[in-house]
Amino acid sequence: MQLTLNIPVLCAIPLAPLIGSMIAGFFGTKLGGNRIGHGACQFVTILGVAIAFALSCNVLVQVMDGFYFNGTVYRWMELGELNLDIGFLIDPLTATMMCVVTFVSLMVHIYTIGYMRGEEGYNRFFSYISLFTFAMLMLVMSNNLLQLFFGWEAVGVVSYLLIGFYYERQSAVFANMKAFLVNRVGDFGFILGIGLILASTGSMQYDVIFSQNTALAAQTLPGTSWNLLTVACICLFIGAMGKSAQFPLHVWLPDSMEGPTPISALIHAATMVTAGIFMVSRMSPLFELSDAALSFILVIGSITTLFMGFLGIVQNDIKRVVAYSTLSQLGYMTVALGVSAYPVAIFHLMTHAFFKALLFLAAGSVILGMHHEQDMRKMGGLWKYMPVTCLMMLLGNLALIGTPFFSGFYSKDSIIEAVAASHIPGSGFAYFAVMASVFVTALYSFRLYFWVFHGKARWGHADSHAHDDHAEQGGDHAHHGLAPGEKPHESALVVTLPLILLAIPSVIIGFYTITPLLFGTYFGDSIFIDVLRHPIMKELEDEFHGPVAMAIHAFTSPILLLVVLGVLTAAIGYLWAPQLPAKVAQALAPIKKLLDNKYYLDDLNQAVFAKGLIWIGGFLWHRGDQKVIDGFFVNGSAYTVGRFAGVIRHLQSGYLYHYAFAMIAGLAALLAWVLYAYLPFVR
Repeated sequence: MQLTLNIPVLCAIPLAPLIGSMIAGFFGTKLGGNRIGHGACQFVTILGVAIAFALSCNVLVQVMDGFYFNGTVYRWMELGELNLDIGFLIDPLTATMMCVVTFVSLMVHIYTIGYMRGEEGYNRFFSYISLFTFAMLMLVMSNNLLQLFFGWEAVGVVSYLLIGFYYERQSAVFANMKAFLVNRVGDFGFILGIGLILASTGSMQYDVIFSQNTALAAQTLPGTSWNLLTVACICLFIGAMGKSAQFPLHVWLPDSMEGPTPISALIHAATMVTAGIFMVSRMSPLFELSDAALSFILVIGSITTLFMGFLGIVQNDIKRVVAYSTLSQLGYMTVALGVSAYPVAIFHLMTHAFFKALLFLAAGSVILGMHHEQDMRKMGGLWKYMPVTCLMMLLGNLALIGTPFFSGFYSKDSIIEAVAASHIPGSGFAYFAVMASVFVTALYSFRLYFWVFHGKARWGHADSHAHDDHAEQGGDHAHHGLAPGEKPHESALVVTLPLILLAIPSVIIGFYTITPLLFGTYFGDSIFIDVLRHPIMKELEDEFHGPVAMAIHAFTSPILLLVVLGVLTAAIGYLWAPQLPAKVAQALAPIKKLLDNKYYLDDLNQAVFAKGLIWIGGFLWHRGDQKVIDGFFVNGSAYTVGRFAGVIRHLQSGYLYHYAFAMIAGLAALLAWVLYAYLPFVR
């Protein structure tokens, strides 16, 4: 039976994961007395996300039938003429994001049963990831900037909890603080952009703001000659740079691998890091009127695409390779936004969510099979022992590098074609970056695949242990890596089943959805493109002759040649001539050092952001807290009262005639005032 798009049904979508999170977080932890066990916690949270996914799919079907929703759930506050509401906007863009978020989250929940089995914080982890799903759903379903900002900050807070899940490990605490602080830098720009829009339009509702976009484009920032809309859009995108990990605010994402592998898939595949891409697409009626903002987005995305891909080549930790791959692919999406190809950016967001979640979870399966080993230098030859994981990793990598007929091919090639047709300032550099990144992506992806699953086995030695998800946790996880005589093993079905379910859309969803998403009327009015100024999508449509023809044409394009060269380079260096990478690294020692130090951006982050924040915090504590609050208001008021009491206490002599004299003097003063005030002749 088809449900209608009404408020109770829509509220149930985010509230179902929230209720599951609350039950697991309270009754399944010490907070509520550990009243329910692991089975009950995993059941209520998975049930909540499953309900959200089922309802989201129903919403998608109704949206495709033309049923939209834009309404207020309740009014939170009224400030003069400003109404602060909580409401939902359900259109094709929202429905797509809802289905992607809930499906990936459901797969991660199921996967967590096998991956986190035996962990002390098992129930707490389920509560966190379910709460994260609620926050992301509130973000994508919002119809106003207030609720968008609530979801924006909520996913940041929960990601802080998830990255620092192993709070007894110093590196995890450092990583979650780094993520939290770097995102605050981006969020400062984001809230400035919201403030500019609010001050200019008097509203936070999307429809009201978009109806005034041409008026905004004609305004200048007070006191300057800067275009108001350009400044507001750049400020909004600075927020996206933090959440979607764009250069130079990307430094938090690789370190967030300190969290357990399931949250790497959840945060870095379909949810938190795609929030910025979604936000810019949602605000396309504003961004479309500022070529300067689009050019800024294009250049930032191009830098992220290429230079973060380079870092993936030198990583030895299996999860960090996939993390830098995420950074590079987020750069691709940002490039698409910069050339006004918003549907292509969302299309790649969707395909990337599936194959990147697949890659992260497959990496977690490898870690389990290797007894929590993450160093690829201590792996090799695993295809014999982990055939299912090997095949799933291969399918994910084929989708990632853009193999024809795979989902990633349709979205990545569409981005490259859009950049090639663009005339936005910076598109020349962007085209070079995305083309070069094709080779780089194929190189680091199959470097990982060949090094882990093929070649000589490098495990089972006495020193085979490394830093990983479970380090310093003790118990069954105190030893890491295969001991001498041990062999790798395939993961349990509860781990491999989500991989298989994610592999299906990673392979086929691009083929079946490219036509309606990019060249049909699917997105409708949910994404606005000024076709006269930016005719990119029209040019792509003119060259598109169906998904089969597009894949066949790829065999004659230089893109596929770069893919093949990247795979061959990885095969030469990590299968056929394993001594070659060391020689190349030695010959290119300065470049290798630069990449190993991640362009020294982490050092810059520590020197500027971290130390700067420490100095500001110290200044506010010493001057503000100690001097002003404690010194002036608290201690100062007490000192003043004490001095005043010390003076007037001398009036309390204890002699009766002193008190009688004071009473007579007071009565005389009162009588004099009455006579002066009410008898005019006295004056």
